[in-house]
Amino acid sequence: MRVLMAEDDAALAKFVSQGLEAEHYTVDVYSDGEQAGAAAHEIDYDLIILDLNLPKLDGVSVLRQLRVKKPTLPVLVLTQRSRVEDRVQCLDTGADDYLPKPFSFSELSARIRALLRRSHLPSQSVLVIDDLKLDRIEHRVERSGRRIDLTTKEFALLEYLMRNAGRCVTRAMIIEHVWNLTFDTTTNVVDVYINYLRRKVDDGHATKLIRTVRGMGYELSGTAEVRP
Repeated sequence: MRVLMAEDDAALAKFVSQGLEAEHYTVDVYSDGEQAGAAAHEIDYDLIILDLNLPKLDGVSVLRQLRVKKPTLPVLVLTQRSRVEDRVQCLDTGADDYLPKPFSFSELSARIRALLRRSHLPSQSVLVIDDLKLDRIEHRVERSGRRIDLTTKEFALLEYLMRNAGRCVTRAMIIEHVWNLTFDTTTNVVDVYINYLRRKVDDGHATKLIRTVRGMGYELSGTAEVRP
């Protein structure tokens, strides 16, 4: 799951992003409303965490613009404003949830999971390829019923491969989506993480799901299912 956080408090943004990344979310942080709004329109995020007191463009304006093009994208407002009038304005403008600061991270995490459960169909929240199952909401991976523990980047990489099952994805595509970076031909980080995944996902199984497409990239092969 990819989350955009619009927050100009660098310390708070770091605290929240590190907490969410530990729960296997990919988090992009933007410190002003113009950058956040542009990114939200260009990139397919699963959820937006939006502060209201942003420089250049305030959070309500970002929300208003976002609702024109992406009316169903979940938006959680996280702000110091606690007046009833502010809550009403944001909810009427299109926010799905409103959490005032200070807040408990465990509550924020639970609210995010609740929003994602409501916004995703079963076929979108649970990915199944053969005997490999990835729950995007609960951040759980199993193969043949056995749980597999993955790091944040391993989880994001496997999710990307499973969402593109049967299709070759290049190293450039992987590093741009999973690491949010421009591909550097001198780096082998993608190959290193593919090897990590192979050891955890394929080792000990007769059927190998992750395969190399020589000269191009990688592909996760198998039969996709839809499970609730």
